[in-house]
Amino acid sequence: MNDVTDAGATFRQRLDGVAADIERVLERLLDDAPLAEERGRPQRLMDSMRYVSLAGGKRLRPFLVVETAALFKAPRARALMAGAALEFVHCYSLAHDDLPAMDNDDLRRGRPTAHRKFDEATAILAGDGLLTLAFDVLAREETHPNPAVRIALVLALARGAGLGGMVGGQMLDLAAEGRFDGGKVTKLGAADVKLLQTMKTGALLRFGCLAGAILGEATARQREALDRYGTLLGEAFQIADDLLDVEGDAATVGKATGKDAAAGKGTFVTALGLDGAKARLKDLVVQAEEALAPFGRDADVLKMAARFVAERKA
Repeated sequence: MNDVTDAGATFRQRLDGVAADIERVLERLLDDAPLAEERGRPQRLMDSMRYVSLAGGKRLRPFLVVETAALFKAPRARALMAGAALEFVHCYSLAHDDLPAMDNDDLRRGRPTAHRKFDEATAILAGDGLLTLAFDVLAREETHPNPAVRIALVLALARGAGLGGMVGGQMLDLAAEGRFDGGKVTKLGAADVKLLQTMKTGALLRFGCLAGAILGEATARQREALDRYGTLLGEAFQIADDLLDVEGDAATVGKATGKDAAAGKGTFVTALGLDGAKARLKDLVVQAEEALAPFGRDADVLKMAARFVAERKA
């Protein structure tokens, strides 16, 4: 194999390895047995939380935590705990986004969405449970023995998932669709789309990179490099997602395609055009790779992650 093929194989092995490891951690954290100070864990709630969280997927977000933490030789077990917390937040957001009040989707990863499998109330509570459990996990000594590190992780995830991050981005998305103010759809320019998606999608991917830096107690320069990489990766991920909605196959993607245009959503494709979005995506991959320069060859797998995000088909 040539160097490119070797690097690609290594990346897939590392990605699959994290996916297998994180699955075991998620299963353990979602055990039916109550923990100290928990009165009980209702069976239907646990079943729905496991349904939402253990549905597979690429596990890209915890992969970013593990690989960025590895740059500093931070223990993998700690990175997996932080990665599990991040994956819980991501999965909660999917369960809530799929609800009739939001995107009204029937399929997620090729399976019925949580509210279709169970019911709307259960899907809402499953999301609530996963979000709360994420911060429970970050607060545990198992995640890191230093309370200052745990506080930094909690704060970073709260900022990424909350008002100025994912939740705020979802509100901007709904507003642009015309859900409020009499149903008037807002045509978004490139800057508006970038802000919306940096918050809605990019914030959690960025946290995945910052979490590794926090766990590794990185220098300011190292943290800044990973912050930039995570920001660029988040934008690349969303452009690839927008392109999949236009050009992807629903069976491969695992959910309905063409819904963005039908809903009048502001996307990078509508803002930049198809060719413009593809050109921007290529440029973002180059910039993301350049951002990792301070880490040299140690960051080769993260560079491959940027290419994977841009080239994915699902």
